[in-house]
Amino acid sequence: MEERGMGASQGLEPELVSIPASPRGASTPEAVTPTGQRSRGGEGEPLSAKSGTASPRFLSPSMSSALGTPMKRVLVNLRGYLEEVGHLTKLNPQDAWLPITESRHGNAHYAAFHNLNAGIGFQALLLPVAFAFLGWSWGIIALTVAYFWQLYTLWILVKLHEALPGRRYNRYVELAQAAFGERFGVWLTLFPTIYLSAGTAAALILIGGETLKLFFQIVCGSLCSSNPLSTVEWYLVFTFLCIVLSQLPNLNSIAGLSLIGALTAITYTSMAWLLSVGQERPPSVSYHPLSSPSLGAAAYSVSNALGIIAYAFRGHNLALEIQATMPSTFKHPAHVPMWRGAKVAYLLIAMCFFPIAIGGFWAYGNLMPAGGMLNALYAFHSRDIARGLLATTFLLVVFHCLTSFQIYSMPVFDSFEAGYTSRTNRPCSIWVRSGFRVLYGLISLFVGVALPFLSSLAGLLGGLSLPVTFAYPCFMWIRMKQPPRFSFDWYLNWSLGIIGMAFSFAFSAGGVWSMVNSGIQLKFFKPN
Repeated sequence: MEERGMGASQGLEPELVSIPASPRGASTPEAVTPTGQRSRGGEGEPLSAKSGTASPRFLSPSMSSALGTPMKRVLVNLRGYLEEVGHLTKLNPQDAWLPITESRHGNAHYAAFHNLNAGIGFQALLLPVAFAFLGWSWGIIALTVAYFWQLYTLWILVKLHEALPGRRYNRYVELAQAAFGERFGVWLTLFPTIYLSAGTAAALILIGGETLKLFFQIVCGSLCSSNPLSTVEWYLVFTFLCIVLSQLPNLNSIAGLSLIGALTAITYTSMAWLLSVGQERPPSVSYHPLSSPSLGAAAYSVSNALGIIAYAFRGHNLALEIQATMPSTFKHPAHVPMWRGAKVAYLLIAMCFFPIAIGGFWAYGNLMPAGGMLNALYAFHSRDIARGLLATTFLLVVFHCLTSFQIYSMPVFDSFEAGYTSRTNRPCSIWVRSGFRVLYGLISLFVGVALPFLSSLAGLLGGLSLPVTFAYPCFMWIRMKQPPRFSFDWYLNWSLGIIGMAFSFAFSAGGVWSMVNSGIQLKFFKPN
């Protein structure tokens, strides 16, 4: 005890001098500066071992009470300072120039808005299609298991964002590199995350353009039939609107758009199932799962239905990016407001997904069109439902597609600007930033319009991107937290990760089978 006290007394004076004079700033898990820059150095090292600053143990009340009152006040103030700012870290000035980490003023409300906007989308309208292949029991079981599974993996990502003191993993690929290694992490996660961002943006242009066309057809009626715009021209109109909104500079600046997107998504999903349940069901409705001509076709149908449910819970590729917009200190870590906002968001997501899946299947059974709830409404009740209600539903879908395009495109904008700033060592000017976003919008339009065969790859690509939500977070937890072997935590994460990868391979195989089967049919029916 005497030896430890002497060591503490010897190290007292340098520490009191070195802390306030640090030119680098300080933070745990990251330094909080006006520009919101990210730390890179000294991950995982205790403060006392790194820079010679006083350790929390030395500044404990029992130790400081033995000293005089003036010295005690100094030590208490120093302890409060360390608890507030945390570890001394080095800063990466490039992060202050990038869209995701440019602003660190996020909060729990912003987290809820972003998670809702990213979590609810057009894929929710396809959930009754999955029930048509699975039936009541297996459909509800699959949807419930998928919901709680993805909620658990989201919790993992929120916790791993600040897994090491002095280090924040602001992007999904960064966390994968820390868990699996620099090269292997990029190889595993770069393509799925790019597909989830860029592929979703291209799909949103197609869905938004087609829905915008339907909206004007309903509103104008016969007045718009003289010289209507073509479908491709509606895609171009929707892309122009997306490019205009994409000029907002960073992820925090689109919080208002995410709020609008969340409200419109909740409204149109609720309207879709309420309008369907409120009408008379078709006379030939049946709730038996759709039959398939062969065992292979049945396996593919079930695999496709499970893939629809799994794809409905997307957005995990944006979780770390959303959390990166929040300030974080040792005393107030970012995972607290992030998880608070995420819990509210996913409670509302469950209140949207389960009613639309169950209500849509109850209303249409196995007569559900492949296009989902909007197609069913238009096909079965276009004459029964007031034209204003249908037009409002379609307009809400358009608004949500516009706002979802922004949040799913932000990681791509961040990658573009990261490449530019790393080469030039200066931030993007407003013209360079605008040029990147105009180029990306046009590329997304080209991919959606000029490559129509991508729809046949949806099963394959969906299977390849599924581990981002259901498998990789479990393996990351094992690699970074290292739970004891054969403990419950160890068994749980290994089991979920392996099952998630198995589902990924099954969905990918179903996509390949679909492509081969479609190719055979095209060849067989090819005209002479």
